[in-house]
Amino acid sequence: MLAGFEWLLLVLAAGRLTRLLVSDDIMEWLRKPFLEWKEEEGGDILYPHPKGTGIRRFIGELLSCYWCTGIWASLILYCGFFFWPTVFMPIILVLSIAYGTSIIESFLRKHN
Repeated sequence: MLAGFEWLLLVLAAGRLTRLLVSDDIMEWLRKPFLEWKEEEGGDILYPHPKGTGIRRFIGELLSCYWCTGIWASLILYCGFFFWPTVFMPIILVLSIAYGTSIIESFLRKHN
């Protein structure tokens, strides 16, 4: 079973990895083959829509959904934490620190 601190690290790391894959500009190259952006009826906002069929569409649906990507990101990090800790702990720590600092920055921006 996970200790409280390990759980917190995994939560933060999974949150950051999910955001990285689903919405950060730096990963646009990964999403581009699987997603297209369309305007919904009567709106000025663009929404991601999966391209193609089969595995391409599956990956597109995954990359357009925080909930879906979050489950897979959590599973990968959790399994890596237990089966390959020497490889995954540095990754988990970096992602956790990055997400923790972004949460602090968001809080400070709202309260300044």
